[in-house]
Amino acid sequence: MTTTHIAPNEYEEFRRFLEDACGIMLGDNKHYLVTSRLTRLMREFGITTFSELMVQLKQKHHTRLRERIVDAMTTNETMWFRDRYPFDILTNIILPEYSSLKSRQLRIWSAACSSGQEPYSISMVIQEYLAAKPGTLTANIQIVATDISPSVLKEASNAQYDKMSITRGISEERVKRFFTQRGERWEVKPEIRGRVSFREMNLMQSYAALGKFDIVFCRNVLIYFSSELKKDILTRIAQSMNPRGYLFLGGSESPTSYVDMFEMVRTAYGVVYRLKTGYR
Repeated sequence: MTTTHIAPNEYEEFRRFLEDACGIMLGDNKHYLVTSRLTRLMREFGITTFSELMVQLKQKHHTRLRERIVDAMTTNETMWFRDRYPFDILTNIILPEYSSLKSRQLRIWSAACSSGQEPYSISMVIQEYLAAKPGTLTANIQIVATDISPSVLKEASNAQYDKMSITRGISEERVKRFFTQRGERWEVKPEIRGRVSFREMNLMQSYAALGKFDIVFCRNVLIYFSSELKKDILTRIAQSMNPRGYLFLGGSESPTSYVDMFEMVRTAYGVVYRLKTGYR
């Protein structure tokens, strides 16, 4: 099988399946994306046509197939220190603020963390801050990273990256400082990975088990959801945050069109959102 033909009605059926399963809304002309992501998977399961795939998806015993399809369709590329400005805001504004508060605990959530570059980048920034200003940030720092994809979470928790991954968005100096080379791969050092924990989670599910957070990174994720789901996700994120907590979104994302729980904070480095007083 070299190509996979998708009839219009099958594409619409698959769109509904994906939205029900994980909230992601496919556009009208994403046939190529679907075939490129699923052709190899279909071959692995011995499925020769898209029509047959849709039949099997309806079978209740095919839980593994459904999980693998969601995994394939939600895996996205990422990079170290993506967009840079959130990490500058963290270094220059948020961490000094929590240092002055003498907080006992600082909890950070990296939602849709993919293969781990974002939470490890956050941990590196914290490590640099602690080195530059020893004794100022005394909080116990925890970074919880979540994703819907078991395969990328496994890669993230292994904390080993190939040469192509290690060159995207990170300086050679940081690579030398925060990684150990092991053959053809680079492993994140224990002091960086030690404050990061990974959990499988669908953003459409409850966040209650994660606890409360002071800072939430949910970047370049909302663009895949409907307006109704964006409102629901942002509302539940707000409910999972400590008073006056900070929220980082993608550069093209804003909560103000969907909820009124956050206020925009403009800084010299970029924009971050803060939970309004009175919301918990």
